[in-house]
Amino acid sequence: MTATKLDGTATAATITEELRERVAALNARGAKPGIATVLVGADPASQLYVSMKHRRSQAIGMRSIQRELPADATQQQVEEVLDELNADPSCHGYIVQLPLPGHLDTDAILARIGPTKDADGLHPTNLGRLLLNVGQPTTTPLPCTPRGVIELLERNGYDLAGKHVTVVGRGVTVGRSIGLLLTRRDINATVTLTHTGTIDLRSHLRAADVIVAAAGVKHLVTREDVAPGAAVVDVGVTREVDPETGRPRVFGDVHPDVAEVAEWLSPNPGGVGPMTVALLMANVVEAAERTSG
Repeated sequence: MTATKLDGTATAATITEELRERVAALNARGAKPGIATVLVGADPASQLYVSMKHRRSQAIGMRSIQRELPADATQQQVEEVLDELNADPSCHGYIVQLPLPGHLDTDAILARIGPTKDADGLHPTNLGRLLLNVGQPTTTPLPCTPRGVIELLERNGYDLAGKHVTVVGRGVTVGRSIGLLLTRRDINATVTLTHTGTIDLRSHLRAADVIVAAAGVKHLVTREDVAPGAAVVDVGVTREVDPETGRPRVFGDVHPDVAEVAEWLSPNPGGVGPMTVALLMANVVEAAERTSG
């Protein structure tokens, strides 16, 4: 068996085209969506990610707002920028690029983001609404990466209803929040959340119809861990320097040999990453639609 690739790049392109049409409709009503980023310091990887997001937003007709602060910016200076964006009607959603310099209180800064402008969908208020099962794209920004995983599966014809999904990793960005999304009645999957304290991880993986690997451990999931015919989505990221090129290289949590037993496989890179960016844009467009009536 050779797994069918869940192509995040192609699926994200489809979503981007759909968003382009929605943005055009908003622009025609004088309600141009605006996305902002806040970058503290000059980390090359963070600069690359931020520039990519702005290129994507501009390509679909959105307003692009960039706020950059020096690496030695104070907590107050960063929070003042967030307060300005919270009050700016031309900004419908924004992100603070992570990681922040070590002297800043990241949790306090993220909590300062206005919940309605939380483009990542990870503000405590929005996670609380998701937990209470009242968060919907029409009312609340949803976590981008978990939403991207689900969209990637569903848009490629995979029905999650009644499926057993094993999630590896309990981080807020993916592990904890994806369980909330998958167990909603409109999706109706059953979720097992595994982590470093899990005994006999392989048994949980082998029992799964779907595996979402988000631990950040290179090649943690191998072919022996996967039941034949399963769908496997690789979200984890490990960066290592390639000894041949001297350049950083990204590795996922899933070993390439999983393609020999899985029926569906979303690789990393090329899988969920592009979906995360597309759903980030979707959160901002939906925010603009909510405020424009």
